This record gives sequence, structure tokens and C-alpha cells, in this order.
Amino acid sequence: MGPVSEDLTTEAAPAGDLGDVDWVARALALVPQIEAAADDIEKGRQVTDAVMAALHDQAMFKMLLPRSIGGGEATPMEYTKVMDVLGGADASTAWCLGQALGCSMASAYVDRDVALDVFGPKDAVLAWGPARGGAKAIAVDGGYQASGLWMFASGLPHATWVGGHSIVCDKDGEPSLDKDGKPVNRTMLMPISVAETIDVWHVLGLRGTGSNNYQVKDVFVAEAYTMWRDNTHEIREPGALYRIPILTAYGIGFTGIALGIARVMLDEFMKLALQKKAGGFSTTLSENAVIQSEVSQCFGRLSAARGYLFEMIESYWQTLSAGDAPSLKLRALLRTAISTAMLTSRDVADFAYHASGTNAIFEGSPFERRFRDIHTLTQQGQAHLSNFQFAGQALMGMVPPRRL
Repeated sequence: MGPVSEDLTTEAAPAGDLGDVDWVARALALVPQIEAAADDIEKGRQVTDAVMAALHDQAMFKMLLPRSIGGGEATPMEYTKVMDVLGGADASTAWCLGQALGCSMASAYVDRDVALDVFGPKDAVLAWGPARGGAKAIAVDGGYQASGLWMFASGLPHATWVGGHSIVCDKDGEPSLDKDGKPVNRTMLMPISVAETIDVWHVLGLRGTGSNNYQVKDVFVAEAYTMWRDNTHEIREPGALYRIPILTAYGIGFTGIALGIARVMLDEFMKLALQKKAGGFSTTLSENAVIQSEVSQCFGRLSAARGYLFEMIESYWQTLSAGDAPSLKLRALLRTAISTAMLTSRDVADFAYHASGTNAIFEGSPFERRFRDIHTLTQQGQAHLSNFQFAGQALMGMVPPRRL
């Protein structure tokens, strides 16, 4: 994996209780199979059945489930390192896993029997995405009648359940309001059989995620199968992991994927530079002073971004583990680390792509698909420049309008 990857290396983990699993070792063991399937994943626009089976065999989708229902309840550091490893192998596979792991934290918000129903089967995968238009949950006896259209459901082709983020409404369709006058939201957990998939995922990169739209019409959802990720009073699990906001968990995972893409692209460029001679030159790229300088700087920037991210994740985790609430400043620093690492990864990937010249433009090269993937990945909200605005406000003592 090259020198940038030294902090990811670990010994193979024995099978056993998921609470004692070395998740990074399991990810490393999956890399050869995932890399070999990457072209098929992209062409098929979904993770292959064989790769999904391998991920389920290693219980990777159960990594963030509570131990009380047989999950791994891994730390956020383990989570981001796994995403780094798998992101370097195939970003689409890593993205589907990372998205599903974030969704799986819903298991901490529902009763144990519901969590086991949704997440207990070996092949369980929950997928969800933001609503497009007005998704509504009409309050009825015992639950809700749900209707809506949702987007960007990564991993939908292999999902066993879907979630529908919805505005709760009365029987006349009028939104219910909370004490602050804002609409009440609930996420409906529904078996995949009630949802219709709408194929829209024809995109630049991350083509293998199958992040299609889905819709349901007038589906009854029992109250017990609903939750809302901002309602911390609904959390039923005592573990510190479930005090991490789900959106923050996504950031911790997705930034690992970006780091993994950039890591592999830089490693592959350094290999290429030892052999390739640019047109009109008798020496290899590795002997070019500009290339030497740029490689060193990219190596430094990527390592610094990773180190800062790890430092902030660890500080955040130690605070939660001590039973304390992360301060606004700490949340701002973590948000800065996440977005910085994603954008730094994109910049390093850009260097590796452009410095590789025409070698990089061909399908099947180590660069072409990864270049498209990282430019798609960084279009997601976790990398948006507005994150720095809100973090900067918090660091200067202001209260940002959006939760960090």
C-alpha cells in the first residue's frame, strides 16, 4: 500500500465475538477481491453479489451496530480507517458500506426487537436518502401512513430496508409543529418490498453505488419502526458511539474514503514515475526536480490532513467516552478536519492524475476511475465550503445557524 499507509497496517484478526474484531484487518483482507471486482462494479452500477457476500461474511455491515444486538460497536477511529482501506480498493464499495453503517446507527434509537428485525439478518442493509419534495407521514392509530420520494439511496440495489425521512402531518395533511414552531420529522423504517426504485444514477463517478431514487405510496409504518436522528432522547443504547450525530458519523466515514483514494493514486503515481519518461526527456519523471518537490509536498499534505483528522476524532471520542458533551469548539475543529481532509485528498488526487499524463486517461488505469470518484465524492455536502464558514463562526465565538 505504500508509505502513506503505514498507520493502517495491522495483524489479521481471528473470528469470534464482534466486540473483539480487528475491523481494519478484515478490510485489508477484502482488498484483493474488491479491487478485482472494481470494473464489474462500475459497469453494473452496483456492488457485485460476490463482493456483497464477502462483506456480509465478514460482518462489515454490523460494525457500528450495538453489541447488545450482536454488533461490533466499533470506535469512530476504526470506522474511518476501514473506509480508508476500502476506499483505496474501490470507492463505490466503500461508499455503500459507509452509508449503510451510518444508517445502521438508527438501531440505537428503536426498541431491541425492532433493531433485531431490521438489522439482525446476516445480509441486512438499511438505505436512505434525503426527501425530494414533501415526503409526508400522516399520523394514524398506531403509526403513520407514509408517502414520499427520496434521493441518493446509496446501496439501494442490495438494501433489505429503506428509511424515509418525513414530515409528520395530521389527517388533513397539515404539518405537526414542535414547541419551537418547526415541523416534526420522523424517519420511517420500511422493508424494501414496499418501495419502488427509480433508476436515475447515471453519473460521473461513484457509479457503482447504485444511489437511485425510491418512493412509497400510502404505506403503514408502526410507531415502533420510526425514529429521528436529531432526537437524542430517543437513544436507547448507553454506548458513547451513539452520542455521535449520524451526520457527523457520515463525515468521519466519507473522509476516510477520500483519503484512501488519494493515498492509492499517489502511491501508484510514485511507481509510475520510476519508469515513465516524459516526451522529449531522457530521464524518468522520478528524476524531475518539479515532480520530486510536488510528490514530497503532496505526501506531506495528505499525511498532515490524515494526522489532524485522527487527532480530532480521538479528542472527540475521548470526550464522549468520558461521558462529556463535545464543546462547540471541538465540534468545529472536527468539522474542519473532515472537510479539510476531503479537499486535500482531492488536490493530491488531481496532482497524481495530471502528473501521470496520458497514462491516467485510460480505463483500467489506477487513476481514471479514482479521479472521477473523488470528484463525485467531494460534491457531497461533507466537503462543501460552507462547512468552513460555520466552523469559523464557532471558532470565533459565534453560534452558527447550522449544527456542527
